[in-house]
Amino acid sequence: MAEVLLFHHALGLTPGVGAFADELRRAGHTVHVPDLYDGRTFTDLEAGGGYAQEIGFGTLVARGERAAEGLPEDIVLAGFSLGVLPAQKLAQTRAGARGALLFGACVPPAEFGGPWPEGVPVQVHGMDADPYFVDEGDLAAARALVADAADRRLFLYPGSAHLFAEAGSPSHVPEAAALCVERVLCFLGGVDR
Repeated sequence: MAEVLLFHHALGLTPGVGAFADELRRAGHTVHVPDLYDGRTFTDLEAGGGYAQEIGFGTLVARGERAAEGLPEDIVLAGFSLGVLPAQKLAQTRAGARGALLFGACVPPAEFGGPWPEGVPVQVHGMDADPYFVDEGDLAAARALVADAADRRLFLYPGSAHLFAEAGSPSHVPEAAALCVERVLCFLGGVDR
C-alpha cells in the first residue's frame, strides 16, 4: 500500500479533507494530513486565502516541508488547491517521491526549480470551468506539465466547483468526487508496485 502526505486547502484542515483521507485509508493506504494552519479553519476561500497571505505562502510551504520530515522518502505528495504548493514542491525536490496528486491547482514546475522530475508520476484533477483553476493559469500549467508524458495525467470534470472532491463543502459534486477517488486509488495502486 502507498503512503500519502496530503495537504489541505485555504479553508484549513476541514472535516471534508479528513473524509477524503479516510477514503484512501479504507483502501489500505497510510495517509498523513498535517494542519498547516495550526487549528484555524475558514468558511470561505477569500478569508482562508487572506489568512494564507497573512502568514505567507513561503511559510506554508516550509510548514509542509517540516511535515514531511521523518516520513519515508518514497511517499506520494498530494494537495488540495493551496496545499498543492507544498505538495508540488516536495514532489519536485524531495528525493524518492513516488508520485503527486494535485487537486484544483498546478503551478509551472519552474516555480520550484523545474523541470518536473523524470519517473515521478502525477495526476492533476480540476473542473473545466472552475475560475480558480482555469482563469488563474493552473489549467495551462497542468496541460504543459502532462504534455507528452505517459506517467502524467490531467483529469477535467464538468463544472465550476473548486473544492468538488470535498464532502461537506458547498461546492461538493458527489459524482465527480467519486470518479476522482476512483482514479486516485488506481494511481496509488500503480505507484505501490
